[in-house]
Amino acid sequence: MIGRALRTFLGVPVIALAVIPFGLAIALAGESERAERFLRGWCRLVLFIAGARVVARVHPLDRSRSYVFVANHTSNIDVPAIVSVSPEPLRFIAKQELGRIPLFGWAARRMGHVFIDRRDSHGAAKTIGERISRGLQGVGLFFFAEGTRSTTDDLLPFKKGAAVAALGSGLDCVPIGIAGAREVLAPKGFSLFRPGPIAVVFGAPVPVAGHKMEDRDRLVAEQRKAVEACVREAREVLERERLRTT
Repeated sequence: MIGRALRTFLGVPVIALAVIPFGLAIALAGESERAERFLRGWCRLVLFIAGARVVARVHPLDRSRSYVFVANHTSNIDVPAIVSVSPEPLRFIAKQELGRIPLFGWAARRMGHVFIDRRDSHGAAKTIGERISRGLQGVGLFFFAEGTRSTTDDLLPFKKGAAVAALGSGLDCVPIGIAGAREVLAPKGFSLFRPGPIAVVFGAPVPVAGHKMEDRDRLVAEQRKAVEACVREAREVLERERLRTT
């Protein structure tokens, strides 16, 4: 308990201070490979301080294509875990409150991430559409489909934003399942870091062919089913990793 408290109370200020050099570097680099390296570096620093070991399984993807990535959401450490092992650069669709954080919001916008008002579905769709119209060029759009962190093992209802973005762009959807992050960092309120493994599974793409905007609910249901399968696989990977290290 004392070790966890020291790791947390010493580590959190380091993570916060690291936002300054990494944020400035990302903002100056803009939407580039250098910015991607800086972002992944910051994510790995967060994981190292938290004591998290990420175990990934990536089902075959066409690396020449862009995708819409859809994941479950269990903890604030989900983002570093996913970014650190993602097969392609990701651009997050996030709530506008995050965009108001000094330096962080500026750097994220410079890199091409998007902040939306979740209460304004029309405005959110317009903002996402504008991002798509600028071109993705080898990067994927990323959504936490539940919209917020789940405090249980059950998935929350999925929002339609990822399905609308996929249909609007013609990009297939890659489901992501994450397990173990909630044990490293609780999803709500203040929590001590609890070192341990995190499993991330990137599943096979869900095609958008045969879907129309009018039946987007069907695509949402298919996304949810695929994410559920990835979560189950991630839990299996996590259990094997825990048995291996005990």
